[in-house]
Amino acid sequence: MEKKPSRSTEDRGISRARFLAGAAALGLAGAALPATGAQAAADTRTGRPGRGLTRRGVVYTVGAGETPGTAWDPARMRADIRAVRRDLHADTVDVTGDGVERLTATAAEAAERGLHVWLQPTLGDAPQREILEHLAECGRFAERLRRHGASVELSVGCEFWLFVPGIVPGETAQERIENLQTGTADPEQVQRRLTAFTARAAAVGRSVFDGRLSYAAAQDDEVDWTLFDVVGIDYYSYHQDPADYVRELRRYLRWGKPLAITEFGTCTYAGAPQAGGMGWSVVDYDKDPPEIKGGLVRSEHTQAAYLTDLLAVFESMGLYAAMAFEFLTADAPHLADDPLHDLDMASYAITKPVRDRPGDPASPWHWEPKEAFHALSRRYARAAC
Repeated sequence: MEKKPSRSTEDRGISRARFLAGAAALGLAGAALPATGAQAAADTRTGRPGRGLTRRGVVYTVGAGETPGTAWDPARMRADIRAVRRDLHADTVDVTGDGVERLTATAAEAAERGLHVWLQPTLGDAPQREILEHLAECGRFAERLRRHGASVELSVGCEFWLFVPGIVPGETAQERIENLQTGTADPEQVQRRLTAFTARAAAVGRSVFDGRLSYAAAQDDEVDWTLFDVVGIDYYSYHQDPADYVRELRRYLRWGKPLAITEFGTCTYAGAPQAGGMGWSVVDYDKDPPEIKGGLVRSEHTQAAYLTDLLAVFESMGLYAAMAFEFLTADAPHLADDPLHDLDMASYAITKPVRDRPGDPASPWHWEPKEAFHALSRRYARAAC
């Protein structure tokens, strides 16, 4: 992971990308497990339809953006949600990020478009009281949507040990990651605090929302899943044998509850799947402008193949839901003729931001679909038939 945030994020804590990188760097992304039965392996290798998923979707992040031009915009959001429904053929959108107005407006648009809404507020680096108030306000809105006939679920948050101060020592997520890396934090104390805050968040969620409740955990988090209706896991493993994914995921079924893959994906260069949640770390933010390290080769095919391979695994197991991470990373522009500065290579997004004036941060921009977008679209469309 990056040891130092970029200038654009120093005053705001680190971005969701850094959180993912931090989780992987700390060994919380899960270890490879032995292969399971031959039949499961055969199903995932051949891509034959299994029991299928109930919900197929994508993560849509709302936020302030690193520049005014990349911040959440109502008109752009509405166009994006239309594309999720019409072009990606998803039936579910995971609306995540912070800002009650941004989250609720996006959730309402998704519901209006007939999408199943997975609303997941993730206010970070704020006092615990504010995080819970933010959750409650979003949860009350989700309940209003539900009572008006929308299909909606509420997730109380994501990987609290990273987002929420007071669980791991450190005022910012960057400091908390460093304290875990250096062994400064007491693991038992961290777990007690994590368990306590998760219970508080679940209680807040239950108090304002009568639908299905969940939480998005890192792969090795210890969570009391009796508090929730759906088990949610952010999943970034890499295995050569598809059967190993099956074995690894089966452990999350032991609670007898639906399993949702709340995030899965990879970056856009050869070898990215092997990096898991560390894919973002190939950017050198000490350079101005930031550079891609290591002479990497852009590969949209690598990203697309990983996503569809995992989707085949999830379908073969009949999991409840899977949300690809993520629809768009606006602050990682694609530069087709400048691989050294093609920040989209380090993006998990299934679309690429393209500026009208390449290299100009103030330039207008639009997104274009990557191979992963088209690959998921084909799979999602077939499943809808």
